[in-house]
Amino acid sequence: MEIIVHRIRLREGVDPDDFEEWVRETDYEACRRLPGVVSFSVQRMAESTGEGTGAHYFEVIAVTGRADFDRDMKTETFRRLVDAFDVMAEVVEEWAGKRIDPGYTADRVDRNEQPIPRTP
Repeated sequence: MEIIVHRIRLREGVDPDDFEEWVRETDYEACRRLPGVVSFSVQRMAESTGEGTGAHYFEVIAVTGRADFDRDMKTETFRRLVDAFDVMAEVVEEWAGKRIDPGYTADRVDRNEQPIPRTP
């Protein structure tokens, strides 16, 4: 599995609330339709981390492989995302790499993002 991380800076005059609403209502929903995307999330940078970096958010994309994601990027769904994203923000840095498997993921988390204990 490949992991791609983008640092994101909002364009001048863009309201963070508008960007976050677009992420929740459009970006997340569209990514469900991209077969190469295993998971996708956008995080607001903590002030202490983002201060002085010029970035406001970062996104983490897990994909089945770079070739699969490259195919997804050629779809109309992805092109529409890019068009809308480019009006609001820009990627200022990209990191990519292959996960050292198996990694760890809790089976489930509650609404406060706390792991729900496993039952035997």
